[in-house]
Amino acid sequence: MSKPRKKTRDMDYRHYRHPRWWTTWASVGLMRLVAKFPMEVQWRLGTWLGELAFRTLENRRHITETNIHLCFPELTVEERQALVRKSFRANGIGAMEIGAAWFREPEALKNLTTVSGIEHINTALAKGKGILLLGGHYSTLDLGGSLVTLFIEADVMQRDHNNPLMNAVMTRARERRYGVVLGSKDLRGLLKRLKANRIVWYATDQDYGRKGAVFAPFFNVPAASITATARIVAHSRCAVIPFSHFRSENRVGYNLHFHPPLENFPSGDDMADATLVNQTIEQEIRRHPDQYLWMHRRFKTRPSRTDPDLYRTTPT
Repeated sequence: MSKPRKKTRDMDYRHYRHPRWWTTWASVGLMRLVAKFPMEVQWRLGTWLGELAFRTLENRRHITETNIHLCFPELTVEERQALVRKSFRANGIGAMEIGAAWFREPEALKNLTTVSGIEHINTALAKGKGILLLGGHYSTLDLGGSLVTLFIEADVMQRDHNNPLMNAVMTRARERRYGVVLGSKDLRGLLKRLKANRIVWYATDQDYGRKGAVFAPFFNVPAASITATARIVAHSRCAVIPFSHFRSENRVGYNLHFHPPLENFPSGDDMADATLVNQTIEQEIRRHPDQYLWMHRRFKTRPSRTDPDLYRTTPT
């Protein structure tokens, strides 16, 4: 029996003419339309969309409530619930911003964008070993990534979209912004880009399962944390520069932050290295906790296979 063919990216739009793709095409057309709206309007629409999601998506609300209950035990019940609601609204705005990220030139938003710490990028590039740009899954994920190309040349690693047509649209859009768009498992391609002294956007803050992971604390909760980051840095000797991007609180605008590179990384201790990465991302999340993707089951994989599923209980 022959092996199934490996799934490849199909970027040719001519292969998506069948009526089964029409719904996706309609969604793409709507995204293009929304992308033309003023950002103030997009924020208002996104807030409404997030409020609607908060009221109707019970499973996602439960996941978000559980994560915030685990990560912010010092908050009162009322404070946690308010944070859950704000998180949904922020992610609603993020959904609206995807169109702007894919179809709008970042130059059009430059006057709304501030950047700090660019000197850390320049210093690291001068060493010639490349930069791993340590990002996180903030609600500004797509637009923040687009805006960063105003200030640096970068490549990106992405998890492909489950919908092949949407993946083609997303990948082609990102290829217009970034140098190279790498698949999430293309470590060989990543190392090649670092060897060429490139900057590669890289995020580790999701649950990728038990394989190749240690259970390092994330907001003091043991979380499956990949060890590949330390391996990549040990092999390439690249710099690891934390990067975050948030919406402004008092006006429509965006703030990009580059931070000093991680020191003594990797240390040779998988747990210590994963803990440092988690703490670095956690520190950024605490700046604007509502602007993080709490809808993801970050603590799905537990240290022991017999440990209870944290998402089967009701937060109190």
